[in-house]
This record gives sequence, structure tokens and C-alpha cells, in this order.
Amino acid sequence: MKKMTFPATIAAFCLLAASAHAQIVINIVNPDEALKSEPIDEVLFTAQYEMTSVADTAQRDRTEKEMMMLKAGARSSVFYSYAKYLTDSVIEADKASGASVDVIVEHINKYRSRINYKIYKNYPNGKTTTLEHLAINRFRCEENNDVPRWELFPDTATLLGYTCRKAVCRFKGRDYEAWFTEDIPRSEGPWKLQGLPGLILKAQDARREYVFECVALIQGKPGDSIAFGASGHEPISRKDLNRLFERYAADPAGYIASAAPNVKVQIRNKEGEAISPKNTPYNPIELSEQ
Repeated sequence: MKKMTFPATIAAFCLLAASAHAQIVINIVNPDEALKSEPIDEVLFTAQYEMTSVADTAQRDRTEKEMMMLKAGARSSVFYSYAKYLTDSVIEADKASGASVDVIVEHINKYRSRINYKIYKNYPNGKTTTLEHLAINRFRCEENNDVPRWELFPDTATLLGYTCRKAVCRFKGRDYEAWFTEDIPRSEGPWKLQGLPGLILKAQDARREYVFECVALIQGKPGDSIAFGASGHEPISRKDLNRLFERYAADPAGYIASAAPNVKVQIRNKEGEAISPKNTPYNPIELSEQ
């Protein structure tokens, strides 16, 4: 597989910030999640995807990019942000060296991402488990391991040097086009996409509001593992979790204030001006079927 040298510098987010779109980014340090995580599978390979998304459908020309990582094992996988991937690598080294909790917390704070979720496919067996942070709350959402019903086409394309075939499906409220390679015979892909006779190297919905493009493949090394840690995560259904995100988008400050009444909430934009955002852009990847 092709390898890629990762950038050494990662931009850090502050604890509570707002972009020009009033999108709020919050990162909560949870050392227990890192310290109590346990390996659930051995990594066969890691795929790095550039995810391009449209946060505000009223401004489609403004897109956001995030590097995402898919760690795939023989039985399960995890899909999450590159920043959290780097954090996991550092934490594993810290645990092996017996580093103190203070040092581990410092390292967790070093890497920030606007993507808080971790999606575990086929863990536990037959389930998809999402670990999600929303403001100061942590949730564990366990669902059936839904597999898209794909239609395959004879069209081909070359991505990362691999011959890929085209497939389309309707999944979670969106129509997707995907390109997969049978040269990597693992039925995996970015986000919750899976079920093809090979790894998905590119996928996008029909509106191009979510685009995933693989930019690097790294073969697993002995000792590489997929770790799972859900300490302090509250069980929640997908329906209820979606409702909380809708409520949060409608009034971020109000949501945080209700979740933590003893915490003073102050939100500032990039210029440092205090703002009270309402009805912030909300374009989730999962949509309700009409």
C-alpha cells in the first residue's frame, strides 16, 4: 500500500470558539476515555480521507475540510478525525511509558478537531457504535449495523493507482456515488459506508454536501490496534441524539447553559467579539427520509 508522511504541525482550537459561520467548536478533555480504552481488533490498514462538507446549505460555495482516518481490522473498524488519531498514537506511547495523568491531559489538549465523533462499525458484533461529544456531554449511540443496498456499474476509474468500480445507493437520507477497489478486498469505507467487495476510495452524495476522498493508505504494523473506550458516555438512541443536535444548533449557548447551569458561557467570534448565535447552520450527514 502507498504511504504518506503526515504533517508535523496541527492547528489547535481553543476550548470554545466560533467561526465566521457561528459554528461552535468545543473540545472536552476526558483522560478516563483514553486511559480505560481497550484493544478490540488488530489494525490491518489505515486509510486517510479528506472530507469536504457544506455546513450551510445557503452558502454552498463555502466548504469545510477535515482529515479523517479509517482504521480497519479483520472484524471491526473505527472512523474518526485525524487530530484524534494523532492523540491516540501519543496516548498509547504515554501509557506504554507510564506517563502521569497530567502529561496525558496535556497531550490530549494538544490536538483539536471540529469532528468529535468516533464511529465503530461491527462493534459489538452486528452493531455500529458512535461515541459522540456534544458540548460538555458524552454519548454512546448503538445501532444495528446497517449496510447500504448498492447497485454496481461497469464504469471504472483509477484512484491512488488502484482500479476502481462505480456503485450507487441511497443511505441515511442521501444518494451516494462510490468508487471501490477489489484490490483491497475489505468491505469498508468512510463514515458508515460499507458493504462493497472492496475498500471505498471515494464517495460523495448527489448534492456534493459530503465528499470523502482517500489520500493515503498505510499498512498496519504489529501491535497496532483499534481501541474502544466509552467511560462516562451516556447511552442514547440515534433519534434522541439527532434531536439534541437540532436543539444545540438552534441555540448553542442555551443548550450549554442547560447542560451545565453552573458554567458561565461566553462565545466569541474570530475578532474576539461576544456573540449569542441562534439557529446556527445545521446540515447533518444523516437526513430523515421524506
